[in-house]
Amino acid sequence: MPYRPPLVAHEYFVADPPELPVRTRGETGLSAVTAAELVAADGAEVMLKAVTSAEETLVVQVGAAGEGVIRVRLSEDATARPRSEGAISLVTPGTYSGARAVAEPGEPIVLDAGSLRAEITLAPWHLRFTDAAGATLVEQDRGHTDISGRLRTLPFGRSSAGGTPVAYHESFAAAPDEAFAGFGESFTRLDKRGQRPVMWNFDAFGAESQRAYKNVPLYVSSHGYGVLVDSGAPMEFDMCQSTHSVVQIVVPDDVMDYYVIAGPTPSEVLDRYDLLTCRPSLPPKWAFGTWISSGFRVDSQERVLARARTIRERGIPCDVLHLDTYWQTDGHWSDLRWDPENFPDPAGMLAELEGMGFKVCLWMNPYISHLSPTFREAAEAGYFLKNQDGAPYVADCWHGSFPACGIVDLTNPAAVEWFKDLLRPLLRQGVAAFKTDFAEGVPSDAVAFNGMTGTDLHNVYTLLFNDVVAGVTREVNGHELVWARSSYLGGQRHSAQWGGDTYTSYAAMGSTIRGGLAHGLSGVPFWSHDAGGFTGRPTDDLYVRWAQFGALSPLLRLHGTTTREPWEFPEVEAEAVAALKLRYRLMPYIYSAAVEAARTGAPMMRALCVDHPDDPVAWQADLQYLLGRDLLVAPMTAPEGTRQVYLPRGRWVDHWTGEVLDGARYVRVSKPLDQIPLFVRYGALIPVQEQGDTVDVPAEITLVAFGGGDGPGTHTAEIHDADGVTVAVATRDGDELRVVVTGPKRVTGVEIVPATGAPVRTVIS
Repeated sequence: MPYRPPLVAHEYFVADPPELPVRTRGETGLSAVTAAELVAADGAEVMLKAVTSAEETLVVQVGAAGEGVIRVRLSEDATARPRSEGAISLVTPGTYSGARAVAEPGEPIVLDAGSLRAEITLAPWHLRFTDAAGATLVEQDRGHTDISGRLRTLPFGRSSAGGTPVAYHESFAAAPDEAFAGFGESFTRLDKRGQRPVMWNFDAFGAESQRAYKNVPLYVSSHGYGVLVDSGAPMEFDMCQSTHSVVQIVVPDDVMDYYVIAGPTPSEVLDRYDLLTCRPSLPPKWAFGTWISSGFRVDSQERVLARARTIRERGIPCDVLHLDTYWQTDGHWSDLRWDPENFPDPAGMLAELEGMGFKVCLWMNPYISHLSPTFREAAEAGYFLKNQDGAPYVADCWHGSFPACGIVDLTNPAAVEWFKDLLRPLLRQGVAAFKTDFAEGVPSDAVAFNGMTGTDLHNVYTLLFNDVVAGVTREVNGHELVWARSSYLGGQRHSAQWGGDTYTSYAAMGSTIRGGLAHGLSGVPFWSHDAGGFTGRPTDDLYVRWAQFGALSPLLRLHGTTTREPWEFPEVEAEAVAALKLRYRLMPYIYSAAVEAARTGAPMMRALCVDHPDDPVAWQADLQYLLGRDLLVAPMTAPEGTRQVYLPRGRWVDHWTGEVLDGARYVRVSKPLDQIPLFVRYGALIPVQEQGDTVDVPAEITLVAFGGGDGPGTHTAEIHDADGVTVAVATRDGDELRVVVTGPKRVTGVEIVPATGAPVRTVIS
């Protein structure tokens, strides 16, 4: 039977990654570093001249980029840099003053970077990384060959096609029980073993494939280390898929430039990763309140004000109103100008909303419709990316749904200033922040002002985009919050990111949870998602379950193609609003977790392996998480209202019933629609406040004690806020819990949850 195409066309994308060249039959082009000789050693770095199986001469550099961080580079030229540096420097390695290189004749060269060491064997070539005690963390794979002696895995070396180098590669041996997590907002299983992530930002069309809006070439291992590759190229990581015991990395760039980062915990890997890139940017406190969106539908000034009044009249806690695409004229997206018919007095509207306690966020992207008057202005000035003929690249960024667009060339300084000038008037009118949508659409065959190809610009373009918007927002409003869909390496400097256009189903909610956990393990702590799902209208029960998940996420937004306003779900409005009210009651705890995340790089929404890295189940249980250190959240991912929840070691208290459960096991949990499975670490002190309509800085808080030690013991809660740090220390003495408070906030009481073994009375001093 002749081949027939599928009945439903495959989805396509305006900016698919380019394919690597394929060698012709009989062409040799795979080379491996076989031996090396020492050229120089200065204590912090070792430089070697390497020879390959193809009789090439390459340069290997191994250096200490920080305490516990070792950088490895392979290239033709010691000065080679990743091509993405034409637009932006992704990693800024430091030096480690305590580094020491030891080269004894006939012995491996040892580079000591404190908690991480590199051992370099010159002939035959081999590189091994150990901890300070000499135990192996990871080492290069020694090569898998078949019966004919041909390599079946990619060696430390490079590949050529048609006589031209096209990619560098590296391979690491992987233990049979080793798990891997990270790679950005990946919606597949948290443990990436058996997967092949490609570092190319896609318009992912949802949250249910390996396509990702946000890629980060960083992974953490259950064996106590991390690996970061510095490149904006469409790299591919084969995580033990082709060969079960080997991780293979292919980098189509001018240099292989990677870092091995010591743990031993994921939090320690992320802390060191931040030192190479940047610390996360803490959003303003109001951003941790509820965001309610207009949805993807025609909006107007009258509807926005009516929405705001309804929210306040119904007692729904909310801080931000988000206006999506239709604040602009239909078909002109994104020229960043109010639709004059539907929004005749935007400044007056913004002032009225401010008086009601609302911040306003506007949707935008870096694409401008060819139908917009702004397009001609930008095209004539040369502010768009160009095609191969030198004309503005008009791309189908909306996949046929809306008019084709030009893409603002953010490598052009004049275009950047022009773009900022479109944003400043909106911010000065009273707009608080922008939702920076899209930016995954730079085609590989585009040409930038600075000479970069679209391939080299594609991934890092999103960083340029969010940098520009965050910068002008900081200039006018004093904060740098953006609500971003796409990101890349170092993107934690853009303080709010969300999970894209998720489908409305329980399955999609499950993959969204996985995306948030993976992104947190990639260094991005301030993340959200479209509560209720984006595409379509959720069922009543799914709306509530997703609102509960959103309320116990780092950030919360209700948004979709149809309305997500609670009163439009009248049968379950009370249950959904109760979840939002719980969030506002927990705000002292949530914001304190946010401050800690910004300081340390550890995620707010923590995969269980963050706090329990030695528990193999913690790397697999990826439909639940810890919010901060003490709340275990297990969103209900099925309509039946029953699920399995893994409780890590220790004891856990059911938030709703006070039942104490032993950990290190799965438990079957059933909860009615008004309750999300929520557990609290036994002995925790959770700060709460009186729930209001908006986020504030309370002078008074309450502590909730979830049990206490069986004998004498101390429990501490740090409450971070704009007024400073308040510390509460609780000491158990028999049936009494003595609480000592220092700091600006006044603790008005301590509520004792009636859990087994809990104290019966408290004394505050």
